[in-house]
Amino acid sequence: MNNDTDLKFDLQFFAEKNYKATTGVDEFYYAVLGGTDPAIISGTVERVKFLQNITVEMPQTAVRAYGDNTTAEIAVASGNITVNGAFHKLPIEDKKVLFGLESTTEGLHSFGSEDTPPYVACVFAKTAEDGSKEWVGLTKGIFLRPAINGQTKQGETQFQGEQITAEFMDREVEGFDKDKSVIFGFDESGLNTQRDALFMAVFGVPHPDATPEV
Repeated sequence: MNNDTDLKFDLQFFAEKNYKATTGVDEFYYAVLGGTDPAIISGTVERVKFLQNITVEMPQTAVRAYGDNTTAEIAVASGNITVNGAFHKLPIEDKKVLFGLESTTEGLHSFGSEDTPPYVACVFAKTAEDGSKEWVGLTKGIFLRPAINGQTKQGETQFQGEQITAEFMDREVEGFDKDKSVIFGFDESGLNTQRDALFMAVFGVPHPDATPEV
């Protein structure tokens, strides 16, 4: 291999980095995990439209051990994975599933002390102005029932979104040696390679728009 070819490969390596920041969120999906194998969903993957914002908190704390008047070792303690976000509107059909609500034949729904939300997996996309997307997968968690808020109308119309809160834990994910709670991948504009791989890893089924394998 000559020097010109070596230089070309070096330039390609450095050109692969992407510094475009994301500016939006889109495509929030969830599915209930199966009872026998947490890597297999029960039912179908559901889309919830009009995600407004979402934050995945993954706290870590440095724990120091001391000796001889100095630091001997530093270890990392990981905290709980929490998710906070908001939708323009969370449909009652999704609330019923995510929060484990009981309903009547007349269509009434309820919150109670014995509600048991199911384990779910989630996926959403962070979008950039150039059409690229960073896909984020949350492998196993439960959603916590929200507060019920209302506000009087004052002059100009103001939309009142709905907040969500959830906690997630590690789960076995194919392709990784250790259990994981959050996984992610990046697709350039027009590509869906990482999206499709993430869906298979998190849900075990293809993305709804994935091209069927022949």
